[in-house]
Amino acid sequence: MMTAALWFAAGCFAIGLAMNMWTIARSPALGDRILALDTMVINGIALIVLYGLFTRSAVYFEVSLIIAMVGFVSTIAYARFLLRGNVIE
Repeated sequence: MMTAALWFAAGCFAIGLAMNMWTIARSPALGDRILALDTMVINGIALIVLYGLFTRSAVYFEVSLIIAMVGFVSTIAYARFLLRGNVIE
C-alpha cells in the first residue's frame, strides 16, 4: 500500500513539474516565470524526498535540504536582479 501511495505522489508531483515547465514556456511575465521556477524547485525536492522514502535512504533528505537552500537563494537573487538590475551592490 505504501508503494502505491509513493507512486501516486510521484506522479502528481511529476505532473506539477510538467505544468510548471509549460508556464515557463508560455508565460509573458517574468514574475510568473520566477514563481514557476521556484515551484519547480519545490516539486523537484518533493520528488527527491519521495525517492528517498522509496529506497529507504537518508542521504536523499540531506540532498533535498541543500537543494532547498540553493533554490531559495537563487530565487531571491533572480528577483532582486529583475527589480534593481544588479544582485550585489
